[in-house]
Amino acid sequence: MKNMFSLAGQIALVTGASRGLGFGMAEAMAEAGATVVLNGRDAATLQVRARELQQRGLQADIAPFDVTDEAAASAGVAAVVKNHGALDILIANAGIHHSSPLAGWKMEDWRRVMNTNLDACFFLAQQAAIAMMPQRSGRIIFTASLTGLMGRPTIPAYCSSKAGLAGLMRSLAVELGGHGITCNAIAPGYFETDMSAKMRSDAATVERINGRIPLQRWGTPDDVAGVAVFLASSAAAYITGQQIVVDGGMGIAL
Repeated sequence: MKNMFSLAGQIALVTGASRGLGFGMAEAMAEAGATVVLNGRDAATLQVRARELQQRGLQADIAPFDVTDEAAASAGVAAVVKNHGALDILIANAGIHHSSPLAGWKMEDWRRVMNTNLDACFFLAQQAAIAMMPQRSGRIIFTASLTGLMGRPTIPAYCSSKAGLAGLMRSLAVELGGHGITCNAIAPGYFETDMSAKMRSDAATVERINGRIPLQRWGTPDDVAGVAVFLASSAAAYITGQQIVVDGGMGIAL
């Protein structure tokens, strides 16, 4: 029986892949046999991460561009197809965070978060789908969030952008299914990443959150990496339009 979770021969572009969940998912897909193309804004950092994978005998390349720059993003996707002959998997993971009491929010803060977390994902998915359609196959995976399902104060743009990703994912799943392309999302809860470092520096906050999570701990990149490999693999060939929550059970606990 073939390995349903193998990604051998697949080309995967992962945005926001220089650290955190992005690098964790890219690393796992490389371990599953894919050639992973790491995206981020800093080429030097990406080169370091790519070399880490290459020194382990894994296939990795870089695509440094700002996901909010449409011209650069379009050229970046085109370069992946040109350099590797195809684009089979897109993980649109890059995102930013901004927190402030409601009265302190400025529209430029709102637009900056929405532009990165939602608008850029739409544009990248569009460009990836155009490349995938002639192949009659492809996987598009968004990094959503538990906050797209459950509200949290002071981060309305983040919550809204992640909820919007779920709607975008469902629309694309319906439209692209006939082309053999699936579109799904992963919604992490509280994870140990650079983005959460400030929260994790406060022992009382960590204890409070752990008390709400049935598994009583924050997630690590490894906890989400396997879900990404699954959704990108042939094991998930009949799964589309779904959002998989990876939160240690927090979202189902009263």
